[in-house]
Amino acid sequence: QVQLVASGGGLVQAGGSLRLSCATSGLTFGSTTLGWFRQAAGKEREFVAAIGWNDPRTYYADAVEGRFTISRDNAKSTLYLEMNSLNPEDTAMYYCAADRPYTYIVSTNVWNYEYWGQGTQVTVSS
Repeated sequence: QVQLVASGGGLVQAGGSLRLSCATSGLTFGSTTLGWFRQAAGKEREFVAAIGWNDPRTYYADAVEGRFTISRDNAKSTLYLEMNSLNPEDTAMYYCAADRPYTYIVSTNVWNYEYWGQGTQVTVSS
């Protein structure tokens, strides 16, 4: 059974930082593309960042490029999202997601991801 458990969210002041983690089990982790998405109140879920399994490149939404860093630890089957220079527009529920294993294309589309974590709330105060 595949499980993704996101953690690390919280309340932070504008300009602050947070590090989200996503612990996984049941995945062929080393062969799976992983991503972070977020959903603000009243808005649709949107892409934040993704990292492939066979390609060192990372992918970011324009709104977070240069401030957020996605990384993975295959030995720990864990995905991370380092978030710096946070602003109130970053307030949202953050979800980690996993694609089907051995998928070569890194997708930014929410519909392409097969497995989802429960979300962790990030709130940035001004």
